[in-house]
Amino acid sequence: MIRAEPQLVEAARSGDAAAVERLLVVCQPDLRRFARRQKFVAFNAAAEREDGAIPRKYRELIALGVALTTQCSYCIDVHTRHAREHGVTREELAEAAFVAAAVRAGGTLAHSLMALRLFDDAD
Repeated sequence: MIRAEPQLVEAARSGDAAAVERLLVVCQPDLRRFARRQKFVAFNAAAEREDGAIPRKYRELIALGVALTTQCSYCIDVHTRHAREHGVTREELAEAAFVAAAVRAGGTLAHSLMALRLFDDAD
């Protein structure tokens, strides 16, 4: 979405070179966001291709595990649907969630031990 004054947009549409230049300056952040979005879409399409070395079913389980760990609601929604579409069973999804929880808990445990060590070293 371009956030610019309607008069500036109209002037640029009519061919006013100065308005076009100003519009490019005003819209530069939006254009950068659009370019990043396009790069992500291309990256994501490569990750979701059907001919990967890891079957799509397992890539969706991996993606779902990451989504659960990062707590991204949108990602959980998308990858749960994709997992189901690619043959993941309810039991496989539950096990992937369990693995993700264990990995996250393991990280918490490791960082807790580090925090205790740093606390003790402060003396």
